[in-house]
Amino acid sequence: MNFTIDRKSGVPIYIQLKNKIMSEIKNGNLKIGEKMPTERELAEKLNTSRNTVSAAYNLLEQEGVLVSYQGRGTFVAEEAKSWKQHNLQDKLMKIIDLGLEEALEMGLSTKEYLALVQLRIKEKEEIIKKVNAVFVECNIEQAREFAKELNRNTNLNVIPKIISDLEENNEETQKALQQAQLIIATFNHVNEVRQLTSGSGKEVFGVAINPSLETIVKIARYSKYTKFGFVCLSKEFHFKVENALKSAGIENIHFNVTTSRNLEDVKAVVDNSDVIIVSPGRRKEVKELAAGKKEVISFDYTLDQGSVKAIISKIIEIKKHI
Repeated sequence: MNFTIDRKSGVPIYIQLKNKIMSEIKNGNLKIGEKMPTERELAEKLNTSRNTVSAAYNLLEQEGVLVSYQGRGTFVAEEAKSWKQHNLQDKLMKIIDLGLEEALEMGLSTKEYLALVQLRIKEKEEIIKKVNAVFVECNIEQAREFAKELNRNTNLNVIPKIISDLEENNEETQKALQQAQLIIATFNHVNEVRQLTSGSGKEVFGVAINPSLETIVKIARYSKYTKFGFVCLSKEFHFKVENALKSAGIENIHFNVTTSRNLEDVKAVVDNSDVIIVSPGRRKEVKELAAGKKEVISFDYTLDQGSVKAIISKIIEIKKHI
């Protein structure tokens, strides 16, 4: 393998590395079953951090392109996600064909079969609309954003809560948990949420989240001498963003950070920064303070779409037993 990295392109190093590996597989230079270099080996070869290589490998594992075995290493598992998706479509087409053949043998017309399928889909959609869920995160900003995203993409009725809400367990939180058929949390909080809600009798479902690539690219384009301000609501969000940037190979950024709601504190950060990074919940107020004179970059996370689809599947499964 002969990987080269363009550090001036503005594209995060881990994304470049991921694309290079995909290209090598598509070109036939990396074969299915071939062992990949260790994270340390590749990091040394590219003169980058191990976290950067790990981030690229993790993305490819999530897409089913690479697979890791404890004590053995990381191997090429699939040729590309798009081909894997194509195989999935072929499988579903065969299932649809079988259903159609059965319907025709039973004397139904193709139009009648289609009407039944549409009716069944409508029934499932109505089931989903009636489901209440609680989304738990460590900070309220992400809890609200992800709850909105799930409401928008799935038609679920999702209530945002944070870890401290579960610890306090007041009347409002108890009511939300009682009314919920499903508790959702990001993977890094699943075990903690399970412990805190163990007496509720509700299943906790984990979802993956991804930092916005567009946001990381914007930040990567600035020089290391840029003075960044960072305004958010919680220390947890600040640490999460720093880790995301390190995983993307952006390690030399120094932030002037505030989680204060005091206007003067926020204004001081804005005035003393070239660029201000904000969490979604602080975007509006910081933009007003910046008054268009400085760039304000919202650091957004999005729910992994595969996780969202899995939630829908889980809801339908749960409703079968209610």
